[in-house]
Amino acid sequence: MAPSPDAVPVSFPLAGIRTPAASATPVRSAAAVPAPAFPGAIPTPASVPTPVSVGAGTGTVAGAAPRVSTAAPTPAWQAPSVAAPTPAGGRAPINPFLRADPSQRARRLARALVSDLVAYHPQKREDGLRDGTLRQLFREDIKKSYEEYVEQVGRDLAESAPHFQDALNDILAGGRRLF
Repeated sequence: MAPSPDAVPVSFPLAGIRTPAASATPVRSAAAVPAPAFPGAIPTPASVPTPVSVGAGTGTVAGAAPRVSTAAPTPAWQAPSVAAPTPAGGRAPINPFLRADPSQRARRLARALVSDLVAYHPQKREDGLRDGTLRQLFREDIKKSYEEYVEQVGRDLAESAPHFQDALNDILAGGRRLF
């Protein structure tokens, strides 16, 4: 697009840099762009500010005329008036991982601790299952994990619920009742 003859080069007085007149941004008239077809339509170039050239070091805008937008303001988004349906019983579903049930939390923690034993010592587990020495091989590791379990869930819950023992049998012993 060729610059209009009345375009003025942009000046940057602080940096002492001047741009040539050929690269200056031309000033366009707002009347050249049609108005939106209906109120609330997507903004057209008429409602978007047009860049203008700045006078040479004076801080004034060359060829600037007051702009009047003919577009109606776009209404703000409104939330739907229909509420989301709730399941039968009137209660919202609960994420099992966020549930505040201490027994579920204790069960998940026990399974995580025992799963870590299997993940860190796979060969030791295979040897213990094959030779029947699983309890002896993992004695110290099980003791450390159980101490962590008791610290996290409390002694009363740890001793009243079979979660840690179940995790040892299900995960470490591969479904056998060894613990």
